[in-house]
Amino acid sequence: MIKENLNTVETKIAAACVRAGRERADVMLIAVSKTKPVEMLTEAYDTGVRDFGENKAQEMCDKIPKLPADIRWHMIGHLQRNKVKYIIDQAALIHSVDTYRLAEEINIQAKKRGIIVPILVEVNIAGERSKFGASAEDAMLLVEEIAALENLRIKGLMTIAPYVVDAEENRPYFRKIKQLSVDITNKNIDNVSMEVLSMGMTGDYEVAIEEGATMVRVGTGIFGERSYKKSNE
Repeated sequence: MIKENLNTVETKIAAACVRAGRERADVMLIAVSKTKPVEMLTEAYDTGVRDFGENKAQEMCDKIPKLPADIRWHMIGHLQRNKVKYIIDQAALIHSVDTYRLAEEINIQAKKRGIIVPILVEVNIAGERSKFGASAEDAMLLVEEIAALENLRIKGLMTIAPYVVDAEENRPYFRKIKQLSVDITNKNIDNVSMEVLSMGMTGDYEVAIEEGATMVRVGTGIFGERSYKKSNE
């Protein structure tokens, strides 16, 4: 099932890239593996997937020793400051930095280990109360503040668009965050690049790619419906 699903997702990503006049290599597929057993991740790995997204620090740490070392792990869920130390040198990219205090803690832990940590600033582009992320209006200031932390590198922005039945409804949000990334780029802030736009999930990743996504986070489209049997951290 996973192999067939991945083939379908890959076909759709390639088609969206063609429509947008982009190269397929410009878009990274992140398999959102939260709540999924190691066996399913192994199946995806054997099909060629190397980038996996997890929501919880504990679950990521539990899975890492059980899977091949060349996997790139992405922390895509809300990260609590007291969990930073567990994933600081495990995550290839932290997508969900939404406050200066969180960035500050990542910087502290990065200094302790003598590493530079790549991050994305999470933007709540639709202003939904149920979601984390800086507002579109505050994102520029947050980027400028975080940029002063010497052991972090801001690589771009991440957003979680609203859940919609028709993906076209999210096109304006994707377009807005793309424009925000351009505005930030034009500021030429030290330690900041906007090479990454992490946006688009199972229901809307094709539209996200058309509007400039460089990373799409697909879970249900690869692994099927989520399982919530595992307890929270």
